[in-house]
Amino acid sequence: MSQVVEDIKPSYPLFRKDEYKETLKNKQEMFEEKHPQDKIEEVFQWSTTDEYKELNFNRQALTVNPAKACQPLGAVLCALGFEKTLPYVHGSQGCVAYFRTYFNRHFKEPVACVSDSMTEDAAVFGGQQNMIAGLENAKALYKPEMIAVSTTCMAEVIGDDLNAFIGNSKKAGAVEEDFPTPYAHTPSFVGSHTTGWDNMFEGIIRYFTLNHMEGKEVGSNKKINIVPGFETYLGNYRVMKRMMDEMGVGYSLLSDPTDVLDTPADGKFRMYDGGTSLDEVKDAPNAIDTLLLQPWQSMKTRKYVKNTWKQPATDIAIPMGLEATDAFLMKVSELTGQPIPESLTRERGVLVDMMTDSHTWLHGKKFGLYGDADFVMGMARFLLEVGAEPTQILCNHANKRWNKAMKKMLSESPYGQNCEVHNSKDLWHFRSLMFTDKPDFMIGNSYGKFIQRDTLHKGKEFEVPLIRIGFPIFDRHHMHRDTTLGYEGAMYMLKTLTNAVLERLDEETRGMGTTDYNYDLIR
Repeated sequence: MSQVVEDIKPSYPLFRKDEYKETLKNKQEMFEEKHPQDKIEEVFQWSTTDEYKELNFNRQALTVNPAKACQPLGAVLCALGFEKTLPYVHGSQGCVAYFRTYFNRHFKEPVACVSDSMTEDAAVFGGQQNMIAGLENAKALYKPEMIAVSTTCMAEVIGDDLNAFIGNSKKAGAVEEDFPTPYAHTPSFVGSHTTGWDNMFEGIIRYFTLNHMEGKEVGSNKKINIVPGFETYLGNYRVMKRMMDEMGVGYSLLSDPTDVLDTPADGKFRMYDGGTSLDEVKDAPNAIDTLLLQPWQSMKTRKYVKNTWKQPATDIAIPMGLEATDAFLMKVSELTGQPIPESLTRERGVLVDMMTDSHTWLHGKKFGLYGDADFVMGMARFLLEVGAEPTQILCNHANKRWNKAMKKMLSESPYGQNCEVHNSKDLWHFRSLMFTDKPDFMIGNSYGKFIQRDTLHKGKEFEVPLIRIGFPIFDRHHMHRDTTLGYEGAMYMLKTLTNAVLERLDEETRGMGTTDYNYDLIR
């Protein structure tokens, strides 16, 4: 094959050389039993029709690209947010390799997470021995100060009891009796990654506070707790801390993986870096209140905060966009007595100025949107604020209450009147919608690039460009460092949306002597 040492080419454009094209053609003809191209094209065209959409939305027993990940993934991210904590998954090694790889591809960072490598014998006899050996080895090798245990499908199907297994492991001397080992059952076949985060977080705060509430008094430490939820934009952790610091508010950000997922290349390996201290977790019941930044995805945590810590867990919306950030900061001010400083007021004014500058380009633009429950709720609200029109909103793992709340929010804006809301649907459903109710753009994670490719294949006029905001972002670099919360996050989203519109306009008007009458220097 024609690789030359002095000019090594990647698969593209290398595979466009004749010899590779011939090899791929032979592979298809000799080994793949490929259908005739005209038949493939016929079926493709049919899959873009209203007739196919109706069949697609009526399917029951099949999920295609579900627009969610599984519970243990969320549990691992939650555990990474605590100081010197090792995520430990009781289950098969392959599953844990998947979790690490998923985060590696998004954050471009090594992710510490261990498995006790359950195999066929454990499926028959249970995984107790795996747990004993696993906890002992994990503590000895990696020297964490806490091990947070979650489960995969295998452990859940055979009914392993984490509480009993961890207790027996301590009796066997695998780890000391007082060594912190919070746990959460996280079966992958129900819920999603956001459920797993919520379960693991509740497991951690339960471990440190359930039997230690004596002497705890709501408000006595004069702080507020901020619970981020399944948050993969590192800038969002930083912007929350910045806004609280500028307000002079005492706070605990409960689960903060920022440092361990953004370590420098300075010759030093950091398996653990930063994170919420265990002392902060123990002190959390003494806070004035606990604010859940992802309220639709933190149901179990909310129940625990209300019932055990006796805090109000005041309702807030995810602070995305102008209105929701206003409401969040005013609620923090109300709870703490601290005024909103001039620096944040000025920052708000800059955002309003930016929105005014760009509204003519976003007004009336139509967007399809998919992702996690709180993200799409916040993004939809922001689209309405800038006069854009969400047309199709999809969240696989949201509940009926979320659906009702989303429709209510849309109904209260003139820009949300023609929007459809779908939960318990997947990205193959979303693909149908992009053909039958074409918006100008879609907003979501990297998986949407295949939908964009399909819409383009039908014809340039059918293409729906993807704006990458969400999780995971695998095919672009460093976007996980951006911010979507607060005024700063709204500025980023406004810039991203507006420039996507302008880039598309340039693409459509750069035809020499044909469309370039609108190929303007100034937009």
